Amino acid sequence: MPTARAAHRIRLMPGLALGLLAALWAGTAMAASGTYQLDPVHTRVMFAVEHAGFSQAIGTVSGSTGTLEFDPDDWRSARLEVSVPLDKLDLGDERWNEATLARNLLDAARHPAATFVSTCIEPIDAQRASVYGTLTLRGVSREVKLDVTLNAIKRHPLPPFRRTAGFSASTVISRADFGITAWKSVIGDRVELRMEVEAVRGRAGANGSAPDDDSQGDAPNIDDAGTADDDSLPPLPDPAPEPTP
Repeated sequence: MPTARAAHRIRLMPGLALGLLAALWAGTAMAASGTYQLDPVHTRVMFAVEHAGFSQAIGTVSGSTGTLEFDPDDWRSARLEVSVPLDKLDLGDERWNEATLARNLLDAARHPAATFVSTCIEPIDAQRASVYGTLTLRGVSREVKLDVTLNAIKRHPLPPFRRTAGFSASTVISRADFGITAWKSVIGDRVELRMEVEAVRGRAGANGSAPDDDSQGDAPNIDDAGTADDDSLPPLPDPAPEPTP
């Protein structure tokens, strides 16, 4: 029979275990939430629009910048502001790029950026949400809905090992809704948009946000296969060039 002191310790163990689990969960959530800056190198917008009934012309825009406030445990509190530089538009042909940016289409000289500011977020599950916001293009603002998927939120495997969130988003807009009506016989009205976004959490600033201490020894990430990202190890060197014959 256990002594009274031992029995007391046994009764305390479940409570201590639950307390430790709660603390670990809270620490993980705090590590993931915060202010993120869009990575312009790894954030890209793709668009597809009908070309005279023959195909869907595909273009991309790189270099987007912006800020994301995000807590994966509370999607409704998230806020996103994005600026898309239209001069980075690429349809694969310089003349088509110039024509698309001209005054009768995107009018990029007077409206050099498209912007999106979120206004309402409706979570679907832990990984997906409908994000409503105001898209401003060519000086015209309209509400659009983005179908957003959270791909991952974890420490990046390469230096400086910053906490990074990755998302995929998509929507469909009418170009006529934004006053882009030229070349109706050649360019379709329906424009499919797809966005691949990576955002990096910032360090503590004047606003008192929690510091990004991912490079200071927090626990490694565990992927679905059960393996750890050992961020304490230096990255592998680039492979040596193959010898010339």
